[in-house]
This record gives sequence, C-alpha cells and structure tokens, in this order.
Amino acid sequence: VQLQASGGGLVQAGDSLRLSCTASGRTFSNNYMGWFRQAPGKEREFVGGITWSNGFTTYADSVKGRFTIARDTAKNTVYLQIDTLKPEDTAVYYCAARHLLGRGTTVKDYSYWGQGTLVTVSS
Repeated sequence: VQLQASGGGLVQAGDSLRLSCTASGRTFSNNYMGWFRQAPGKEREFVGGITWSNGFTTYADSVKGRFTIARDTAKNTVYLQIDTLKPEDTAVYYCAARHLLGRGTTVKDYSYWGQGTLVTVSS
C-alpha cells in the first residue's frame, strides 16, 4: 500500500485547510485509516481516524470539534478538514493505513505511512 498525502501549506490562524491522502496498491485490505501529526521536537500523535467500510470516525480529545475526517471510497482517498487553525496545529501531518480489524490510536497500530505534509500556522 502506498499513501500520498497532500494539501499542507502556510496558513494564518483562524483559516481552514483540507488535507488529502490517496491510497494505491492493496487498498482493499485497508480497514482503518488514521491521521497523525508531529510537531517540532515532539512525538507523533494520533489526531483521528476512520473505518474504511462504514465511515465511522474517532478523534483525539484535543482536536474534537475542529477536525473532521471523511473518505471517498471511489477515489481511495481520506480527507482531514481542519477548521479554525491555531499556531499549535503547526506540524507535519501523516496519514496511515491499518489492515488489522479495529481502530488504531498509536503509531505501532499502523503498517503503512504516507510521507507527510507540512502545515504551518502563523499567528
């Protein structure tokens, strides 16, 4: 499975941004897709994920209400909509795929990773 993330950039606080992650290869084996972020000097953290089959989503408490994850099964693409961006949202955002059943909230739960897309939020 190959994952290609895109959509990052330099934005201002309060703006919105939509990140995309397109999967190719053995996409039929993807059970759960997750989004993570890694700020400078910090560990990679889970922000949310979506069950591929039914679209059920899960979010980290820190982003609930501002982050929305959706998927387009026809395009093999998962989206991360970020609203009301804050400077503390500055990070490299990664998408990841999990083939095992069940949701994953840690880095170890995922076998496949995209290259990351940088989001920089200026105040």
